[in-house]
Amino acid sequence: MRIEKLTESTKKNLLEDLLKRSPNSYGKYEASVQQILNDVKEKGDEALFGYTEKFDGVKLDASQILVTDAEIEEAYTEVGEELLGIIRKALVNIRTYHEKQMQYSWFDSKPDGTILGQKVTALQRVGVYVPGGKAAYPSSVLMNIMPAKVAGVDEIIMVTPPGKDGKVTPTTLVAAKEAGADKVYKVGGAQAIGALAYGTESIPKVDKIVGPGNIYVALAKKSVYGHVSIDSIAGPSEILVLADETANPRFVAADLLSQAEHDELASAILVTTSMELAEKVSAQADAFIKELSRGEIIQKSLDNYGHILVADTLEDAIDAANSIASEHLEIVTANPFEVMTKIRNAGAIFIGEYSSEPLGDYFAGPNHVLPTNGTAKFFSPLSVDDFIKKSSIISYSKDALEKIHTDIEKFAEAEHLTAHANSIKVRFE
Repeated sequence: MRIEKLTESTKKNLLEDLLKRSPNSYGKYEASVQQILNDVKEKGDEALFGYTEKFDGVKLDASQILVTDAEIEEAYTEVGEELLGIIRKALVNIRTYHEKQMQYSWFDSKPDGTILGQKVTALQRVGVYVPGGKAAYPSSVLMNIMPAKVAGVDEIIMVTPPGKDGKVTPTTLVAAKEAGADKVYKVGGAQAIGALAYGTESIPKVDKIVGPGNIYVALAKKSVYGHVSIDSIAGPSEILVLADETANPRFVAADLLSQAEHDELASAILVTTSMELAEKVSAQADAFIKELSRGEIIQKSLDNYGHILVADTLEDAIDAANSIASEHLEIVTANPFEVMTKIRNAGAIFIGEYSSEPLGDYFAGPNHVLPTNGTAKFFSPLSVDDFIKKSSIISYSKDALEKIHTDIEKFAEAEHLTAHANSIKVRFE
């Protein structure tokens, strides 16, 4: 891995480099994505099945697109008891964590006849996108469905691309059933996002779409935002390790590579106050790459977006971490909890040398759907809040309104909105 001195210049160059990975930088695909969305909106199932045959190489119709109970039962026979047990353990942790995020309606009544409040309502129908292809990500299924389930969403619909055999990956199906998906449809890509956003003869329109996908899925979600809500426009995965001389270089190198193996656009960054640690981590990373199955992908990721930055002080290192606003941030320093209090921008913060990033990916409980590409400066992890909405409650008695009606009328008249003023005035003529 390349080792650089942390300066304002290297930090600026790094930030510019990382932003190149944003879905917003792939405008050349937008026209083709928009064409797919328009076709699905206008032609419904006809376009949906046509694009599924074109992109996924499988011919489906309305009688085959919905995963059946028999297919789910078959998936259970193919997933071993050991993995099923692990999925169920992870679900307990994920559910328990998200239950603590629950918000409830509240009402505040006063003796003068005023009642103000907030009504919390779960979304009615949500769509969850799950990538297919060569890799299966049952952990992503759990993380996207469980907060919706905890929030009380009435209907959770999952879409995922089928394989060439017209089937869904067994681990994906089992995870969906265990987490509580109501229906699973065999469709992926931008066409699946269009179906969820606009509805077709087979797939109902949803209120919100969540879940990761490739660049076509990301751009499709961006395009349909407004017709429906979305969670975020997800970019490539990223990790930043903030470490001092007390860190174990073998652990740090292993953690950096855990994200670099996602794809060639993934980013792995070490910011440290120790040149000795920097050199040991770089050497250890090189050694690990020779042993790991996705070594070629890891190497390209590190060549493109892997950095080791050596800072003069811990404060400089913390400042760099806040500027980068990484999706995953590990703190491996002598006083990690003290450092954590100075972190303003990060998707998920892992504290101490035994809080490795994959702990959050699979098992600990907090959501692994996190803001990327610096959006941790203003976005949060996926949570129960993403699956609820709030309505304001206002109720005034005649006596309560009478005390303030002239104030409201004068405010309205100051804005030259006489009908507003009249709406209040007629009640006291």
